[in-house]
Amino acid sequence: MRVVVTAEARLSRTADGAVWTTGSAGHRFWTRYLSAFDQVRVVARVLDVPEPEDGAVRVDGSQVEVWPVPYYVGPRQYLRSRSSIGRAVRGAADDVDAVILRVPSPIGGHLSSLRERLRLPYGLEVVGDPYDVFAPGVVGHPLRPLLRQWFARRLRHQCAYADAVSYVTERWLQSRYPARRDAVTGIYSSVDLPPAAYVAQPRRPVSAGDTSTLVSIGSLDQLYKGIDTLIEALAQLAAAGISVRLVHLGEGRFRPQLEQLTARLRMTDRVEFLGAVPSGDAVRRRLDAAHLFVMPSRTEGLPRAMIEAMARGLPAIGARVGGVPELLSDEDLVEPDDPTGLAMAITRMLADPARMTEASARNLARARHYSADTLAARRDAFYGQVRQVTERRTPTSIPM
Repeated sequence: MRVVVTAEARLSRTADGAVWTTGSAGHRFWTRYLSAFDQVRVVARVLDVPEPEDGAVRVDGSQVEVWPVPYYVGPRQYLRSRSSIGRAVRGAADDVDAVILRVPSPIGGHLSSLRERLRLPYGLEVVGDPYDVFAPGVVGHPLRPLLRQWFARRLRHQCAYADAVSYVTERWLQSRYPARRDAVTGIYSSVDLPPAAYVAQPRRPVSAGDTSTLVSIGSLDQLYKGIDTLIEALAQLAAAGISVRLVHLGEGRFRPQLEQLTARLRMTDRVEFLGAVPSGDAVRRRLDAAHLFVMPSRTEGLPRAMIEAMARGLPAIGARVGGVPELLSDEDLVEPDDPTGLAMAITRMLADPARMTEASARNLARARHYSADTLAARRDAFYGQVRQVTERRTPTSIPM
């Protein structure tokens, strides 16, 4: 049986037909579905390019193929391409295919509507919250309030309809988007870190020295990562005589705007935008060189970047949004959009080597819950149940 999986990944395709990604969802990521299925078809945005970006990895390969959807970034481009996206999605899945939608996802919404009209089953992997994605300050589209309500309502409907629903959080997403009573449910993160992602021991108590290095990771295609808040917090720290520098890993269309903010606050010599950095060792080296990981996001699901930092034994400060409170202690959380509160939290952490040591040990232990071995059994069980549901609800057994 083939499984068709929709995702909001942004992929690229070279002239030879090969499909690439600079993110973590390379071929290995999609082979996880082969524990229960014979083939995987990934439905995602694809942009034709002359050659792959530096550090890109193949997505398609043995038993994994990509079904391309017109490429878009942000609500405006999606709305302009909505009709062509719908046409592309219609042919992605046959009646006998299993379907798993990674949601929230406009692409997934097209396929769920089609499956419902045909009275065909589908499953969900709920990896984020559209109500927070379209919160004030996250997306600047004039239809933001309408999009916020519409996508949240769509996800509630999908969860209430789907035959199987898994969540990346233990409580948070379930409370907003409950599955129907008789649905198969699961709890597992999309993040499954290999053994190489983990350090052997927590960090020892050390002073940050003359200058502390903060590191942040995330796409700059939208402002939901709150990097503007972090830059403003750094300016407050500098004004107070606290020597810190920030290294950000991630690229996107809002980078020029953030660089302008950095220049306006006279922080250019303290903030370094590295752009896209290949996943794996290159990211780990940057995490290992930092003193503190900071994630001041306005919205999150269960952030992979946070877990990767924790796996390196890195102390962390995060915003009290999404699944972040399920990862960090309350003392390590701040409110989003509060540069002063963030500056104070960073100051307290950096000034207390014992606290940083405790946070290192705590974070490393928590990150081990997301090792590949720990999550694989739960994920495989869920996929097996999706296959069983699909086999039971074959087209011949569906009342018309």
